[in-house]
Amino acid sequence: MPRRSKPGHATKTSAPILPSRLEPSQILFVCLGNICRSPAAEGLFRALEPSVDCDSAGTASYHVGEPPYGAMRQALKRRDVDVSDLRARQFSAADFSGFGLILAMDLDNLAAIEAQRPRGNQVPVHLFTDFAPQTGVDHVPDPYYTRDFDGCLDLLEQAAAGLKQALAPRHS
Repeated sequence: MPRRSKPGHATKTSAPILPSRLEPSQILFVCLGNICRSPAAEGLFRALEPSVDCDSAGTASYHVGEPPYGAMRQALKRRDVDVSDLRARQFSAADFSGFGLILAMDLDNLAAIEAQRPRGNQVPVHLFTDFAPQTGVDHVPDPYYTRDFDGCLDLLEQAAAGLKQALAPRHS
């Protein structure tokens, strides 16, 4: 099923155009519960680009204060990525003033984020998969339900590499 394009979002064939004022040290990854996809994205991106500060959050409060899901931590550990220091937190409207880029794992999370956008705020919000157009995938499937933790990580790694490439001009 083809992804519906939204204004300001890339198609499957190109990565989003980032504003020149983007501060690459202010990136927030967002999923539903902040125990699988977004902490994994944060951990993978921290490992790939340690000079960039990033965080993760969930649109729901189900797991606030909990560490990432055990099966996800184990899958990440097999890739030499440690996220044991992370704890789930809920996304809030205040995150729009604390980050220069917010990346959602799926359209439901993107809609929940946009619903909290303060009037006049221009912080870019994109699907993380926009940075992996070569995959042809429009969202990061939730491994909490699919049980495919390694498949999720493969996709997150591709999106993280695309994000790093998109940010590369800002590092020079």
